[in-house]
Order: sequence, then structure tokens, then C-alpha cells
Amino acid sequence: MTDYHNPVMLQQCIEGLNIKPDGIYVDVTFGGGGHSREILKCLGPKGRLLAFDQDSDAQNNLPKDDRLTFIDQNFRYLKNNCRLQGAIPADGILADLGVSSHQFDQPERGFSIRFDADLDMRMDQGGLLTAKQVVNTYSEEQLHRIFGIYGEIKNAKTLAQTLVNQRLNKSIDTVEELKKAISKLIPKGKENKYLAQVFQALRIEVNQELEALKEFLEQSVDVLKTQGRLVVMSYHSLEDRLVKNFIAKGKFQGEVEKDFFGNQIKPLESITRKAIVASEEEIKLNNRARSAKLRIAEKN
Repeated sequence: MTDYHNPVMLQQCIEGLNIKPDGIYVDVTFGGGGHSREILKCLGPKGRLLAFDQDSDAQNNLPKDDRLTFIDQNFRYLKNNCRLQGAIPADGILADLGVSSHQFDQPERGFSIRFDADLDMRMDQGGLLTAKQVVNTYSEEQLHRIFGIYGEIKNAKTLAQTLVNQRLNKSIDTVEELKKAISKLIPKGKENKYLAQVFQALRIEVNQELEALKEFLEQSVDVLKTQGRLVVMSYHSLEDRLVKNFIAKGKFQGEVEKDFFGNQIKPLESITRKAIVASEEEIKLNNRARSAKLRIAEKN
């Protein structure tokens, strides 16, 4: 299991869920099953766990347990699937966002800058859009937007222009071809960081990660029972900002709404004053923990 994905802040996530032995829980990012196994340990014979994952590889990690129901879908379809399974209202929902270590370590998936492979980056391998299509068919304006917003890249406009010019000669199909096409733009000494930002931007676009996250967060409120817990771990500022705003205001931008008497109208209450981060010891053992931010909320 740890080879597939080593869960970050596992104990803090489980504590955040405040598990009741006979409760209903949802792990919307099953992956290697690390969080799900811990939840099952805390559940009694009448407890239930629903686990979501759109990556077919994740199904190889399913434990044999009658209390577990696996749903082969993206978490943006949370509410419908929970309704179908009779799992509303749920006592807790857990999301560990981003890409699993397994996906990064599979060269042919094209997620990593370490291996040469086709530019793929689909988390759901049945999905139609690939990174290769984004790089070769998106307009300069579209690429500029993706790299600027999703990658937070300073020279996003020049990067978009360069890719559009390079692909006139030959399509950019592989990781190495992409790195070569943009090599002159990469700041010296910051190669890995820059390429990680480029890959992050493409991956978010291919998988519609931010749209899916927004839909999931909005649906989580309808799925949770009063005092049910929402536990979300994110790995970059774009995700964390959405999670933070939604917990604080019940929406993604603007000010929190108020009723006639001036009371705030928001569905969730933050349990932690600010995001929980991993300890230095955990970061030494698992480098992915360095950027992780964990937020815990309770439904009002």
C-alpha cells in the first residue's frame, strides 16, 4: 500500500473525522486505500464506508470488507452516488486532493517530469482530453490563461506564444519534446520548480480539477448531517484557497451572506483556526507532506 501512496497526516485526518463506530463515512479519493483502511478500523460492524476513485488502478487496492462500497467515479458526482447508496446523511467526508504517488511513479501516465512518455495526465483513463491535445490544439489565449492561473507562471504569455510557434513545425507529443520546446524559458537553477508549475497547469486543465473540487464542496453540505465533519487536504494554493473560502463563507468568492438580523449564513464551521500542516519528522519521511494543508469543518 505504501508503495502506491503514502497518506499524508493520516492520524490528523482520522481524528478530524471524529468517527462514530456505527456512522456512515465517505472517502472521495480512495487511491492506495490508506485512509479507508484506517476508517474501517474505527468502524463497528454496522458502520459503512463509501470510497470514490476515478482511476481504475485504485481498484487493485480494495480490501475485502462488506462495510465498504467502491464507486468508480469522480467525486464531483458525490451527491447522486451517495443518494443511490442510501448514504445521506453521512457522518463524515474525507478528501485527499491532487495526484497519488502511484500516478506520479507510472511513467506512461505522463504526470511526472522525471520520465519521458506521451503527454497524457488523465486521472480517469477513460477521459477524452489529454495534455497532448491541450498543448497542440489550445489557442495562445487559452494556454496563456491556463499557465497564468493554474500554474501561476510569471512568463505565462511568452510560454504560450513559444508553444504555439513550436508546434507549427512539429506537434509536441511527449514529456521530453515539451521540455525541449520551452527550454529557453526555464529560469536557471529553478528548472524543477518551473516544470512542476507547467505540468500542474496542464494536469488541472485535463482533469478539470478546480471545477470538480467546487462541485464536490457544494454537494458535501447536502450530503453531511448536522455536526457531520468535512476533512480536506490540499497540496497547492489554488485548491486550498477554494477550500478555505468555502468553509469560511459557504461560497468561493465575495463576502459571507447575512440574514435579516445580521447573523452569518454559512453551512460550515471551521474546527481548526488555520490549516494544519505536517510535522518536520513527517516531511523528512514523505516529501509530499511539505506542501499539504489540512482543513476540518463541521456542518452547522
